[in-house]
Amino acid sequence: MNDMTPIARTTTLKDWETDQEVRWCPGCGDYAILKAVQRTLPELGADPANTVFVSGIGCSSRFPYYVESYGFHTIHGRAPAFATGIKLANPQLDVWLVTGDGDGMSIGGNHTMHLLRRNLDCQILLFNNEIYGLTKGQASPTSRVGTTSPSTPMGSVDRPASPCAFALGSGARFVARGFDVSKNLPEVLKAAYYHKGAAFIEIFQNCIVYNKDVFDDFAAPKGADGRQLWLRDGEPMLFGSEKSGGTRGIALDAEKLTLKVVEVIDGDWQAAGVIVHDVKNRSVAHMLVELPFGPFPMALGVIYDDPRPTFEAAVHEQNAQASAGKTANLAALLAKGQTWTVGGTAQDPI
Repeated sequence: MNDMTPIARTTTLKDWETDQEVRWCPGCGDYAILKAVQRTLPELGADPANTVFVSGIGCSSRFPYYVESYGFHTIHGRAPAFATGIKLANPQLDVWLVTGDGDGMSIGGNHTMHLLRRNLDCQILLFNNEIYGLTKGQASPTSRVGTTSPSTPMGSVDRPASPCAFALGSGARFVARGFDVSKNLPEVLKAAYYHKGAAFIEIFQNCIVYNKDVFDDFAAPKGADGRQLWLRDGEPMLFGSEKSGGTRGIALDAEKLTLKVVEVIDGDWQAAGVIVHDVKNRSVAHMLVELPFGPFPMALGVIYDDPRPTFEAAVHEQNAQASAGKTANLAALLAKGQTWTVGGTAQDPI
């Protein structure tokens, strides 16, 4: 520990609430995500004076107004650039980046990609409601085929992007999924916080106005255990119950090198070939995020977690090496290399 090391402090949910009126549409899933974050931060021992929330543009990007910490409501798609500058300037800060499927996957897709491949130490919360909510319901990069909207009145013919597959393809070392009203969302947030590096969480979020209940196929409470696969490191990939048709699991089809659903009889998941979740297995992570919902449950929780050195640590180490044994001299730096002396007067002909 040194003078710059932040010390965990005791806070409550109230310490993370601002005096700002929360202005989302009544019933918006953003309310539940906000409360999940505000409840989780005290459990992490986080300090409001050492915490920064950064957002771009969109419904989700109002988030910094509602968290009692430092915050930046920036420009469309560019929140990763601001987060990078903040973290490089002060690596001790806890940086949270809040974005949406439009802000982070469309105009900001390239910025998100570079943040992930560089592995900046921050938490990225991508709210995915599969629609543009702030600009009145146009189809977004994650909208499903057939989605009708002002920009796709006959139904979208675009194949949607998968944020988690995008993150893995960009080199992310932590990828997770949750949804707005899930009781398990706080444990996913905690895992992201404790990961050293860029932690990407896709959070399915209900847009009550323009894309209402689009996630009910897996998020609705009734029968949820048969439609959700909550992944935990070191535990078998099991889902379902007697109420939802019996316990099932995910096994590896060795012949096709794909995943498959198997029935589990009398709780004997080993005999059924159910695989144990290993958060460091990148190949299986790719398969999990690509599982088609319907034939398979929705994979949720921490899908991949395999840290590596962070971007800001490498930059500061390189700067330290470059400046070792040297005395700062701005004048010498400005005069270094080729220089020219410009003479003559304004009256001289050109």
